[in-house]
Amino acid sequence: MTSRRTPGAGRVVALGKGKVPESLAARIFLLAYDPEKGRLTARTKLAKVVRAAVLIDLQLHGNVVDASGRARVTTAAAPADPVLASVLEELRAVGPRRWRHWIDRRGGATVRHVRDELVRAHLIKVEPRRLLGVFPAGRITLRHPLVRRHVLQGARDTLRPSRVVSRVDLRDASVVVLAATADLRTVLAKDQRADHKDRLAQLAERVGPVVPVLKKSLQQATYAAGG
Repeated sequence: MTSRRTPGAGRVVALGKGKVPESLAARIFLLAYDPEKGRLTARTKLAKVVRAAVLIDLQLHGNVVDASGRARVTTAAAPADPVLASVLEELRAVGPRRWRHWIDRRGGATVRHVRDELVRAHLIKVEPRRLLGVFPAGRITLRHPLVRRHVLQGARDTLRPSRVVSRVDLRDASVVVLAATADLRTVLAKDQRADHKDRLAQLAERVGPVVPVLKKSLQQATYAAGG
């Protein structure tokens, strides 16, 4: 995977009063939200997937490169996105570590940071509540459903046979590959993943080293949980 910015990266798409976020982590968060159920899905996986999305984004921005299976920070200017900048500072402070280290680290905090940025962007609303009257939580509402729909369509379009894999936008490819790896059924149903297995593998190869590491991390977490 190259570290250069991809064509279209930085393009702002406005839908009504909402804007499609460039951040891969923000896109994954929106897609993990199930509009029919009115809540986030795949909660046990979301932390790892969001962290993986941030790492891929840092690669796309040229801030991080793969060095023999380790994430190494470059001298490129830090991204403006506060979530990316925060995770980049983590990497810079600790030094090169294997991708798995960063996928498994501080996922909950990163998810909350992504959520808060989506609130600031007026893409979601979070209302405090308590589960069973005891556990603090938040009821999430989409402010601009068309934004989520646009992200979803962009991800699914990468699977069309008419789209040449090498020319698919890497941001859209990253979203659909991350969703498939984490079994986000709000993006792809099980039979869709099976139908597009070969193409997803080709797209994953383009996205780079984070995806297979995420897959292994999720598999081991499931095994450890007895699933």
